[in-house]
Amino acid sequence: MELSTLDYSFIIVFFSIVLAIGVIVSKKSGKNTTEFFLSGRTMPWWLLGLSMVATTFSTDTPNLVTDIVRTNGVSGNWVWWAFLITGLLTVFVYAKLWRKSNVNTDLEFYELRYGGAAASFLRKFRAIYLGVIFNVITMSAVTLAAIKIGGIMLGLEPWQTVISAGLITVTFSALGGFKGVVYTDFLLFFVAMSGAIGAAYYLVNIPEVGGIQALMANENVIDKLSILPDFSNKQALITLLVIPLAVQWWSSWYPGAEPGGGGYIAQRMLAAKNENHAIGATFFFNIMHYALRPWPWILVALASLVVYPDIASIHEAFPMIANDKLGNDLAYSAMLTKLPSGLLGLVLASLIAAYMSTISTQLNWGSSYIVYDFYKQQINPHASEKRLVAVGRISTVILMVFSAALALLLQNALQLFEVLLVFGAGTGLIFILRWFWWRINAWSEITAMFASGIISIVLKFTSVGAYLFASETGIFPDWSEYIFVVLLTTIIWMAATFVTKPETNDVLRSFYMKIQPGGPGWSKVVREAEKDQQKIITTDEKWSVPSGIAAMLMGCILIYSCMFATGYWIYGHTLKASILTGVAVISGLLLAKVWNKMKGTIL
Repeated sequence: MELSTLDYSFIIVFFSIVLAIGVIVSKKSGKNTTEFFLSGRTMPWWLLGLSMVATTFSTDTPNLVTDIVRTNGVSGNWVWWAFLITGLLTVFVYAKLWRKSNVNTDLEFYELRYGGAAASFLRKFRAIYLGVIFNVITMSAVTLAAIKIGGIMLGLEPWQTVISAGLITVTFSALGGFKGVVYTDFLLFFVAMSGAIGAAYYLVNIPEVGGIQALMANENVIDKLSILPDFSNKQALITLLVIPLAVQWWSSWYPGAEPGGGGYIAQRMLAAKNENHAIGATFFFNIMHYALRPWPWILVALASLVVYPDIASIHEAFPMIANDKLGNDLAYSAMLTKLPSGLLGLVLASLIAAYMSTISTQLNWGSSYIVYDFYKQQINPHASEKRLVAVGRISTVILMVFSAALALLLQNALQLFEVLLVFGAGTGLIFILRWFWWRINAWSEITAMFASGIISIVLKFTSVGAYLFASETGIFPDWSEYIFVVLLTTIIWMAATFVTKPETNDVLRSFYMKIQPGGPGWSKVVREAEKDQQKIITTDEKWSVPSGIAAMLMGCILIYSCMFATGYWIYGHTLKASILTGVAVISGLLLAKVWNKMKGTIL
């Protein structure tokens, strides 16, 4: 495939702007670690919200969505749509708590909530566990998608894609820090969104597909269109809808969708101007992430079923692709090769934007863990701000090298999604409850982390899992295995919680005074403090969690209605689309009413 001068112009201008932003903000970002990792805690809600959306665009996401749609139909996306519940729980319950904590990373929370050697170990271990191991795995999935796009669209060897895409990204990330990431995300969002919409519109109307009506009627597509799984098929209903909504959203730790907030989402909440901006940013992100983004990718995935009905047809069209890189996820890149000059350059720039946004965020976030939660805690507690920024920049480069090396060994993004989902199974409930139940301690989290990981490894990489959970459905993921890990991990960490000693009164009372979580889960601590004539309740505000849960439910109805109404408008199902649009308007009004009672205006 040949790129025109216009295509190259789009890409060159885009790269130039991104690098310029990194250079311009590098001086201020290098002043201290608060600037380098949190931009001085001065960011407005709208900029942080756009940054979160740009981060989750990612080059592997359209590939993943394409793989899901081609394998399980549109309804297969409930495997990640279910995380909206987690996202809105973070918005209306946890965002203000994170901002009030005023920590530098979400791992610093451990030594605020827990005490002693166990808390110190947990913070340092998870700095490596999440900041390096999980982070490198996540980035390798994104880089793998870039490799496949580069191979199909540009004929590049994997190592050529890794070097060319990674070099510019790691350069501006190391120079500009968090501020550079957020500022470039603002540009990257609009470029990525324009490319996704433009590609979907053009590809649905190419002669091979024949337009939206022909697409909807195609024999390869017609049984993939349903937004909800077939209710008469109990296996599909339970696998694709019930378990994600009933179990998955609260039980699993997954990057970007951590129960109770965490990771780079927490980093952006901590960088907000105040609590209201933290809430506004996360709510804006969830609206854009779920209601706006999915449909361009879904349409291209459906169109790909017409042009490339199976993996064999993809291989026939692109024989240069190695067998170990073949998969349904390649169909998205394969479709993009049909774009005309100009639009092709814009879409390539948008894919580069998606890659750079995700990788730069992961690099800065992972580096913050290494600097604050490992290097400063374990190696050099008295390091100067200049030294810490230098370590941050060096670790940024090292993380990029590790993730690029791993990407060269992987085959498809769906593999990693499954591994990450099951690997964190059973830990999510701790992240929800630890704010509101005094009895959870550091050993609860340590036990859950190791139990989930060890059980997952045993089931995934030994004959035990194959023996216990031989999958007969072929539907991803194998939920029997997932639920087993959730139940066993939960039993283990709950037992550890009651067997081990609770945190000391000093730790619990200090945490309560700073955060003011409220609720019946802290009543014992409050009563004992009152007996000791220590006042730890410092506000007259009512416990906001019940109202927050009501707002979460209204928000879910609002965003799901918007997302599905959009789909039905595209499908041409006017009645369903109109009803859901009305539901979205009503739920939006009710949400505003509930939220105004909680806090007043968001902004």
